[in-house]
Amino acid sequence: MKWLLPEFIQDMLPEEAWRIEVMRREVLELMRRSGYQLVAPPLIEYSDSLLINDSADMDLRTFKLVDQLSGRTLALRADITPQVARIDAHLLNRQGVARLCYAGNVVHTQPSGLMRTREPLQVGAELYGHGGIESDLEIQALMLNSLALLGIKQVHLDLGHVGVFHALLDGADISDELEQALFVALQQKDVPTLTTQVQSLPAETQAALLALPHLYGSIDVIARARSQLPKLPAVVAALDDLQRAASGLNGKVDSIGVDLAELRGYHYHSGMVFAAYHAGSHDAIAVGGRYDDLGKVFGRARPATGFSMDLRQLHGLLPLQALSKTIHAPYREDATLDAAIAALRGQGEIVVVDLLGDAALHTELNCDRELIQRDGQWVVVEMKN
Repeated sequence: MKWLLPEFIQDMLPEEAWRIEVMRREVLELMRRSGYQLVAPPLIEYSDSLLINDSADMDLRTFKLVDQLSGRTLALRADITPQVARIDAHLLNRQGVARLCYAGNVVHTQPSGLMRTREPLQVGAELYGHGGIESDLEIQALMLNSLALLGIKQVHLDLGHVGVFHALLDGADISDELEQALFVALQQKDVPTLTTQVQSLPAETQAALLALPHLYGSIDVIARARSQLPKLPAVVAALDDLQRAASGLNGKVDSIGVDLAELRGYHYHSGMVFAAYHAGSHDAIAVGGRYDDLGKVFGRARPATGFSMDLRQLHGLLPLQALSKTIHAPYREDATLDAAIAALRGQGEIVVVDLLGDAALHTELNCDRELIQRDGQWVVVEMKN
């Protein structure tokens, strides 16, 4: 059956397509007013430009094909963030702060969550050139303001910091395989597996890593972490950043949590990470974090932080909304009618010219008013049922 689409690939019908387009415009306008400049990277690139963080998960989620011109492997982007990092590092080459935003489709080989599409419409913002907590707070506030603008309510924000995990392993001289295994166990909060994996590590490191899966909950987790984790400078700095973020965002979101075993995006994130959740969705509805080293592969590492969200996912959380009602106009070669239609459209009205002239099909045009000629003038009147 030629009309069938692949699993987790869907058409957007008029109601959804128009509303998502309005959502896209509103968010980009908010970002424009906040000083962010729009970039539009290509959907397809050489795979080694897109798969730059050695993430097995991202590699499995990325469609690849052979370029008929060069013979090299191409990839359909599964995430726009690496592309924006390339633009900042290699094309813009600015010395100061660069604020960039984007909106475009990405393609996944597998859906990233329950009932998620494999073709998300990813919108996001990235801030380059500033390594302080102030830029993290700006990005987090912009994310929350974007969700509020779209009408997403009851938002919970989770904060984490991959710098804690990095600091605990720094100097431990462990293999990449063990580091990856520890990451997986922590992300899954699999304490029995983690207990086995840390046996070869120093006692203080063992105790700290085994504490991480239990250090989640409300903001008071930060105080518990200060008492349970070693007083390493990088750990103290990470906890200070989390404390400032939680204080700075208090009142801007319904609730805030802290999870020190949350290592989302660990393969390229280098500092604070965060995710927004909604009561109507099992999956995070917006994610972000700091990734200071991502531009290194493009020849220029810069401090960076950003966030992204999927407008198609967010649309599913909003109440259904019908298409706007339209004005019915007859088809006639009449200059005064054409002028009346143009004037109405200039005022923002939707005017539909009825080419068929079949009254039985008027409901398909979604009209509640009509243009009629009265005393030589075209006027708008309520349409009779």
